Amino acid sequence: MPPRHYGPWELFASLLTEGLVARGHDVTLFASGDSLTSARLCSVVPHGWSEDATLDPKVAECLHIAQVFERADQFDVIHNGFDFLPLTYSGLTRTPVVTTIHGFSSEKILPVYVSYNGRSSYVAISDADRHPALDYIATIHHGIDTRAFTFAPSSGNYLAFFGRIHPDKGVVEAIDTAVAAGVPLKLAGIIQDHAYFETQVAPRLVDDRVQFVGPVRAEDRSAFLGGALALLHLINFDEPFGFSVVEAMACGTPVVAFDRGSMRELIEEGTTGRLVSDVAGAVDAVAHIGTLDRARIRARAVTRFGHDRMVDAYVAVYRQVVAAGPGGQSAERA
Repeated sequence: MPPRHYGPWELFASLLTEGLVARGHDVTLFASGDSLTSARLCSVVPHGWSEDATLDPKVAECLHIAQVFERADQFDVIHNGFDFLPLTYSGLTRTPVVTTIHGFSSEKILPVYVSYNGRSSYVAISDADRHPALDYIATIHHGIDTRAFTFAPSSGNYLAFFGRIHPDKGVVEAIDTAVAAGVPLKLAGIIQDHAYFETQVAPRLVDDRVQFVGPVRAEDRSAFLGGALALLHLINFDEPFGFSVVEAMACGTPVVAFDRGSMRELIEEGTTGRLVSDVAGAVDAVAHIGTLDRARIRARAVTRFGHDRMVDAYVAVYRQVVAAGPGGQSAERA
């Protein structure tokens, strides 16, 4: 099922799984037992281990991956969306393995990807996140269910931040931009770095100009993003993708972002948002962002980031690796 709070990998898995089932494919989803899916569900734990203190995460992780590969001969393709550890099982089966790389948490994990570079077909979620040491079968941008996001034809009177409360996500930069621009700011998301929140964010929550609203439920996300003048995405790292960016655009809300990572692939400068290099640039962008055509922003998001496009692209990859025979390695790598 789509995640209850923050879970981009889980959202990706849910949308892809449901899209494949809707197309008539026989899909087995390996996930926690409380997941809601139209596919055949297999699980080793009743709940996600981040939500169940009685579970040892490493034990659950190992059992979860082993469950998949012990049944490998039952599948035409294994799709790994679970980072690098499943790669270490891939040499034990002739079933082709497709791995979506959701970014690199550290250069320290790269040796695993390098070691299995010829064994699993790698999919990048943006061109910006492709590592030069690896080969890729495709770049497939994530998709969203654009029908779940209501178009807001008129902009609101506040700026939105939507993401993890963490230095990487540029919360302080968003506050600085909003204060300098004289526009109220609403911060939404889970607190991932509590020290950062307590020392740098909380002291700025002194009046209604900057509000922290906490996690936003899936059913409320459209209203929150659609009601904003713009989404501020002033990231301090090279983000591989950025679900909140395309979700905001699906509501017709433009995005002001630092030009890092995948942002240039997601945002069309002057059409769906503005790419800037610093807070001063963001303040200037906010002053003019209301002139962008919100209907056009919505239309571009639907065309470029609808989940049907993503599912079709993955089906093409599956067909390619199956056609390549045992091991599933294609000679034509993009």
